[in-house]
Amino acid sequence: MTNLHNLTIAKLRKAVAIKEKVEALQSELDSIGGTAHAHERAAPGRRKKRRMSAAARALIGAAQKARWAKVRRGQKASARSAAPVKKKKRKVGAAARARLSAIAKARWAKVKASGKSTL
Repeated sequence: MTNLHNLTIAKLRKAVAIKEKVEALQSELDSIGGTAHAHERAAPGRRKKRRMSAAARALIGAAQKARWAKVRRGQKASARSAAPVKKKKRKVGAAARARLSAIAKARWAKVKASGKSTL
């Protein structure tokens, strides 16, 4: 685009006239094509956010509940009501912890002896 500071008054008037012609042609094109006015059109690359009505949400929710009911009908009653079984946490014994600690200490002693401060 040209620098508007360096234009003469005559050139600025001509630019404004051309701009008005372009806008008039654009509005005429919009009226022929049946599109919305220029200020109502969404900017290119940007979509208008879509909203869902409460009735549509209710229909979707009812359909989802029906799908889950169908899944649950196939299960046994005891499987539905039983709480999920939690696995026991595995614990490291004191002897194993001491052995791992000794291995780590030996590894760090070897690293420090070589003059490094990181592994």
